[in-house]
Amino acid sequence: MTQANVADWREAARDRLPRILFDYIDGAAFSETTAATNVADFDLWQLEQRVLTGLTPRDLGVTLFGKRRSLPMILGPVGFSGLFAPHGEVLAARAAHAAGMPFCLSNFGIVTLEELRSETDGDLWFQLYLIRERELMERFITRAERASVEALCVTVDCAVGGVRERDIRSGFRTIRRLTPRLALAVMGRPRWCFDLLRAGIPRIGHVSDWPGFEGGVLDQAANLGGLVDPGVSWEDVKRLRDRWPRKLIIKGILHREDAEMAAAVGADGLIVSNHGGRELDGAPSSISALPEIVAAVGHKIEVLMDGGVRRGTHVVKALALGARGVLLGRAYAYGLAAAGERGVSSVIDMLATEIDVTLSLMGVTRAAELATRREQLIRYRPAASASSGEVR
Repeated sequence: MTQANVADWREAARDRLPRILFDYIDGAAFSETTAATNVADFDLWQLEQRVLTGLTPRDLGVTLFGKRRSLPMILGPVGFSGLFAPHGEVLAARAAHAAGMPFCLSNFGIVTLEELRSETDGDLWFQLYLIRERELMERFITRAERASVEALCVTVDCAVGGVRERDIRSGFRTIRRLTPRLALAVMGRPRWCFDLLRAGIPRIGHVSDWPGFEGGVLDQAANLGGLVDPGVSWEDVKRLRDRWPRKLIIKGILHREDAEMAAAVGADGLIVSNHGGRELDGAPSSISALPEIVAAVGHKIEVLMDGGVRRGTHVVKALALGARGVLLGRAYAYGLAAAGERGVSSVIDMLATEIDVTLSLMGVTRAAELATRREQLIRYRPAASASSGEVR
């Protein structure tokens, strides 16, 4: 099947991955309502079409954290990407850097920052969870410094893990080692099995030599997840700000007051995010929370967003509402799972083409001017009935 959009790559990923991994990527908390509205609520915003504007070629670039970026997108942190495809994080980073985009490595990545840096010299970000094992967290930060990580992306919306019912059914949350049930499930995807076995036994790279993490990847994931500290506060973020010398981004902001606190503690940026609907089901969609947060702190720090981005029109709408860029998660994970680096590059190219076509039909020459022309370019349609599920 030829892939024409992100939804097609989603189906290709479903065909290739064992169900336990596809459901990990695709699933969300409880009834998955917030995950669905992340996508659907983009339809509540209408773009203005303009004609006969004498357009010159479009410029899709933006300036983000003082650097010129070729596209207004970042590949965000997706845990266990190295299980979707062998060396998955490396493949995704190569695709991102070829397109002039930063790549953010998950705290639950299979490869280490050192391994990633040896494979690419592009812009790297690193996701950090605030954990109780402070010595281990300091080790993460030191490694990020040595790998010339541009930005530390501190994820703050997972103090208590959301209940993901697909993971419960598949055993992803409870299985700590290979069982007959799991073996039977993965053998149903022989091509994936062969590729993974050829690459070697996967481990979570940054903890593989730390005491207490001697087991396999599922055991390591459970142990690391159990270290996330539910008692952290803005004081902990302030101490991290004092410790970290480069860009600090707070990921997981949905409320205006939390955005103001992020600015007050000295963060360089924040990401409007509900973790892809994987934590608090019933939370606002990211795109619906974005305008108020931009109004509150967009003049102080750089505001990005993630959640539900499946189309180039989604990126354009986010930029018009004041986001400086968007992070992709599931969108590129589907491509990675289905076809490795080629799949990620295809997703990036598809979205870039959709952005370019959208701007041309709106009479806009530069992506960077979307926010300054918001009143002319986008309107809210409160009476619209947004469809749920994947956008096709």
